[in-house]
Amino acid sequence: MQKKALLYLILVSLVLQACTKKAVPLLTIEPKTVNIEEIDFEYFHGKARVNFRDNKKERDVRSTIRVRKDSIIWMNFSVVGVQGGKVLINKDSIVIVSTVDKEFYVFTYTELSDRFKFTINYDIIQAAFLGNPVVSRQASDIILEDPSFNILQQTRGPVSIKSYINAASTKVEKVEMTESNSNNSLTLNYSNFQQVGQKIFPYNGVINLFYKTAAGILSNTITFEYTKAEVGDRELRFPFNIPRKYERR
Repeated sequence: MQKKALLYLILVSLVLQACTKKAVPLLTIEPKTVNIEEIDFEYFHGKARVNFRDNKKERDVRSTIRVRKDSIIWMNFSVVGVQGGKVLINKDSIVIVSTVDKEFYVFTYTELSDRFKFTINYDIIQAAFLGNPVVSRQASDIILEDPSFNILQQTRGPVSIKSYINAASTKVEKVEMTESNSNNSLTLNYSNFQQVGQKIFPYNGVINLFYKTAAGILSNTITFEYTKAEVGDRELRFPFNIPRKYERR
């Protein structure tokens, strides 16, 4: 019995020793990455047909759009050839002037963020206009793959964001944002990509926003179709004034 026990211990020792020699170190798995082509510029100039629709009314306008990167977004609207209004979006606020109604609105980003339960700021609006990623990437983001798209999943506080990036063109084609507490949602869809400068740019887009209010769930839809889009370093003008007789709403 003692010899058998000793033999058994020797065999176990040899097996453990063999296993120890053959032990494979843990592999470090690198996080997946995805390339996203973004429009980069100093100045952007475009002309577009824009449709605004909410629960009460719908307006179809022609718009001239100018952007100074990371600074100002300026829009001029006309309805059937008649000046309809202007919008000035800067780092601090959004100002909308209605020439038809002779009134104007001033919105702060804090006010808009509280209303829609999304973080809204200049950078997000500029990205949405251009079809660029709406939030910057972090190491904790998740990337999923399917045959046509790379899906970038991001979480920023209570908001989950899914960006669908075309695997071939590396352009963002769809963004889905949902706020978990309110279930408010924002969807961006881009299509009809064409060459602008050295990059490709979405000439068509649809922005859908659904949000809860005391009156129920409301929706806003903005559809745009560009007829012209240019980028460059030629300085553009952003003329903007509010007539004294206009009433603030």
